[in-house]
Amino acid sequence: MKRLSTLLLIAVSTNVFAQKLDKLTVEKIMRDPKWFATSPENIYWRDDSKKVYFDWNPEKSERSALYSITPSSITPVKVGVDERKTMPGDGEWNKKHTVKLYEKDGDIFLYDVPKEKIVQLTHTVDRESNPRFAGNENNILFIRGDNMYELQLGTGELDQLTNFTRAGSSNQVSARKGPHGNQQEKWLKNQQLELFDVIKKNDRDRKLDSIERKELEPKKLREINVDDKRISSLQLSPDGRYITYRLITTPKDEKRTIVPDYVTSSGWTEDIPNREKVGGPQSTAESFIFDTKKDTVYSIVKADIPGIKDIPAYVKDYPKELEEYTKRNADREVSIYGPLWSEDSKNAIVIIAAEDYKDRWIMKLDPATGHLSLIDRQHDDAWIGGPGIGGTRNTGWLDNTHFYYQSEASGYSHIYVADVATGDKKQLTRGKWEVQTLDLSNDKKTFYFIANMEHPGVKDFYRMPVTGGTPVKLTSMKGGNDVALSPDEKWLAISYSYTNHPPELYLQPNKPGAKAVKITNSISEEFSSYPWRAPEIITFKNRYGADVYGRVYAPQNPDPAKPAVIFVHGAGYLQNITYSWSEHYFREYMFNNMLADNGYYVMDIDYTASAGYGRDWRTGIYRHMGGKDLSDHVDAVKYMVGKYGINPKHVGMYGGSYGGFMTLMALFTEPDVFASGAAIRSVTDWAHYNHGYTAEILNEPYTDEKAYRQSSPIYFANGLKGNLLMLHGMVDQNVNFQDIVRLTQKLIELHKDNWSLAPYPVEDHTFVQPSSWTDEYKRIFMLFEETLKK
Repeated sequence: MKRLSTLLLIAVSTNVFAQKLDKLTVEKIMRDPKWFATSPENIYWRDDSKKVYFDWNPEKSERSALYSITPSSITPVKVGVDERKTMPGDGEWNKKHTVKLYEKDGDIFLYDVPKEKIVQLTHTVDRESNPRFAGNENNILFIRGDNMYELQLGTGELDQLTNFTRAGSSNQVSARKGPHGNQQEKWLKNQQLELFDVIKKNDRDRKLDSIERKELEPKKLREINVDDKRISSLQLSPDGRYITYRLITTPKDEKRTIVPDYVTSSGWTEDIPNREKVGGPQSTAESFIFDTKKDTVYSIVKADIPGIKDIPAYVKDYPKELEEYTKRNADREVSIYGPLWSEDSKNAIVIIAAEDYKDRWIMKLDPATGHLSLIDRQHDDAWIGGPGIGGTRNTGWLDNTHFYYQSEASGYSHIYVADVATGDKKQLTRGKWEVQTLDLSNDKKTFYFIANMEHPGVKDFYRMPVTGGTPVKLTSMKGGNDVALSPDEKWLAISYSYTNHPPELYLQPNKPGAKAVKITNSISEEFSSYPWRAPEIITFKNRYGADVYGRVYAPQNPDPAKPAVIFVHGAGYLQNITYSWSEHYFREYMFNNMLADNGYYVMDIDYTASAGYGRDWRTGIYRHMGGKDLSDHVDAVKYMVGKYGINPKHVGMYGGSYGGFMTLMALFTEPDVFASGAAIRSVTDWAHYNHGYTAEILNEPYTDEKAYRQSSPIYFANGLKGNLLMLHGMVDQNVNFQDIVRLTQKLIELHKDNWSLAPYPVEDHTFVQPSSWTDEYKRIFMLFEETLKK
């Protein structure tokens, strides 16, 4: 018995030891993330507000499972297969918010929430999609193929509303008949009619039959030929009169990159078709109105858009091109989104975006003529952007005459309301903070939104009357609060996290000051056993006098060499200096802790162009990536020298994607500040990145070559003095492996010796395999140990 007790004690002690994290190592940090937490994800409510669903993996299985709770029973329960099969999908609500229309597996369903009844409306081999209620809500609309259909719920009668056709080119000539074939046939027919009475009689009979058939046949639906264009945004006005749609023309000569995949199940190298490069031919769109009452089709009149011929400000740097722009006097390409109709069909709003990214117009559409009148224009010499701005996001009707939207007109993204009858506009929120999400209550009397009102790095959930007033804060836990509001608006399901604590699910009544109850416990004992730092959030002034927010991981026992490392977040427009858990950079957070344990001061900052700080900060890198964003990091080094006494000769940098780009620019253009750097999945030449992201910031390579030359590391590679480690996935479909290969060749031609490249054959832009993460960060740690502590 004594021996058994001893064995049990050893077993328990061993288990406790296995759960304790005494020392951080790369191998421990870069394991499958399930080792430290399996936080709930994809949190949403059941349509009747009786359940909260979320993906969770408390058992650390291969995959997460779907769990649920109820407001009255908060113990998570795994959702069974039978329940999952009958769960309605995302869709559109009726005005009373009692019936939802949705598509599932290519068929249309209706979910009556009070009756808890699901009715399948279509069951066909064709795919039906985009179901919506018609204006009277007695009928539903959906798309089948290219066309719109209307189903009457009371009778089941189905009507086709559009008849788009794809006729071929009409000017093609038959090779067999030759160019005169039709003339010859016509002559022979006329000769037959002239010579034979029986043919004359038959011809008269056919004509009479044709006339009679035409008189008796029902009126046909108008054919609308779209050739090879793609149909988009097909919708019907609430009164059923106007059908609007967009025709997208895809360039036929578009060239796209190829990504070779070397490690494949077939044993052969397989090519992955990939993306375009910036400046390549882009799709164009034209918007049309089909007046079903008059049976006519016409375009929305782009000539009514104020400033559509404006020449971008940067063109003045190129006098020859400016002269050509002026001579052409051409309309800029635009995309028209919407229309968004008022319930009474008397008003329609379209959102128009310039394809050069310099303008966003909100305009009132006269559907009878296609003409437009201005409600609001937001112009930016850099580019239009910011939270809630783009397409029809965060826009809509409060009533039949008041339209809400977000704008950076004040310098920060805030809520505005326009009276489309009078043209008056009112700003509802204001201050040096941003509205990051926006939702309208069911009764259209209240706005709900997430904002960083109290501190740039703290997100809270607020409500405010649609008429304006002081926002009421509904969440009270300092950190990151991502909220799912229940459909009946009585409850908040909150994914809450803090700097050193991954997200957990909380439930709270929708009342200010109400207590949030913790639902899940997702953190492992091993993770909890280590004293993870909550890095100090600091600010310092950059050389331009602006506040830069940063986080500092301070070592308890600084290394005698006083080394420091700066981590650079990616994505450019992303916020990482927050009081919440870093969803994108949790591995880097743990690695920064490990660096601090090994005597390094570690800092990361929300450099110029990071999210969360308003328009001027967002656009501070326009036409010069690696300008103010890089100088912010140089200023951060000066701050650490003054505040913490770090050795300015022992500073390194690392980061991925945009952070990798920044590391290259740092080592190439500020070689006396940064002794070494690890550039991960880096952009090396912006002319080889994608169009949507790059053209916003740098315009296009052949129209603004100066911007690309001063922003691309490959042009500055000769400045390398320190030690450079490059790491890149070979199957990267975002920043293609070609990018780092081109820079590698440049370094070879420049006879540079102090660099190395680590390729990862199976990895895309974001690594997946723990073995790759481990190898990557062992190399980075070794680089800093060998170069910053001497």
